Amino acid sequence: MKRENEKILREITPLTQSDCFTIFSRSKTAFDFPLHMHEEFELNFIQNARAARRVVGDHMEEIDDMELVLVGSNLQHGWFTHKCQSGEIREVTIQFHKDLFDEKMLRRNQLSFIRAMLEKSLRGILFSPETTRLLAPRILNLNQKHGFDSVLELFSILHDLSISRNMRILSDATFNNIEQFTYNSRRIEKSLEYMNANFDKQISLSDVARLVSMSDVAFSRFFKTRTGNNFIDSLIDIRLGHASRMLIDTTNSIGEIAYRCGFNNMSNFNRVFKKKKGCTPKEFRENYNAVGAGTRVFI
Repeated sequence: MKRENEKILREITPLTQSDCFTIFSRSKTAFDFPLHMHEEFELNFIQNARAARRVVGDHMEEIDDMELVLVGSNLQHGWFTHKCQSGEIREVTIQFHKDLFDEKMLRRNQLSFIRAMLEKSLRGILFSPETTRLLAPRILNLNQKHGFDSVLELFSILHDLSISRNMRILSDATFNNIEQFTYNSRRIEKSLEYMNANFDKQISLSDVARLVSMSDVAFSRFFKTRTGNNFIDSLIDIRLGHASRMLIDTTNSIGEIAYRCGFNNMSNFNRVFKKKKGCTPKEFRENYNAVGAGTRVFI
């Protein structure tokens, strides 16, 4: 049974079409903005907010003292006080248009890393503590620059982020039904299209290997090399993304959702969900309902 999504605020940001980006720098004692989404990309730096909760897409976790997250266009997100007891939280939010970088420009070799990062940000990116500490002074001082210098500095920050190591993708791709990353391989794209279209059915590696005219062994190795994940883990991620969306958007029972997402064993569904999300499906639904309570959709 479907229910209207009353949790996600469609934020109208103050960024105008005349500006490249906007920046907010503030100190606070608590997070009071609801779960929301907007077309603009957002780079969010949080300092001194240990044990607050971050929600990006279908990913939820407590944060550390300092973090830096890039949120892509139309990806729901929010930070919540949760267990944070800090007397002064520092937050710097940078929002920029999704067309700040022209599509043709992004295809140039020199911008390949930024292009890849922006693609990944559609699922949310958490940058490593080392990268965050290294770039924190520049982010904190960005509002001291003006005009063209400020734009150059933002481009430089984004470039340095795009070549940084150990960035972590947060949300499942299927949660927001976003297009898969570009793998420069029609075989991989065809495989993922098939897995996304048939996630609710029994799918074997042999089925997909046969689809792309490869042997099981060759396809398994090829898939791992191109995507960074093995076939089974990728299929589970696809199914969990759909399951997360159903847990939020429907009142269906957890058992029904498990079955509709290709899990025929409830204990297995609970086990793999908790391993990936850090909580059971029931806890995920309750936590998401809690952070979304009291907000409405604004289009």
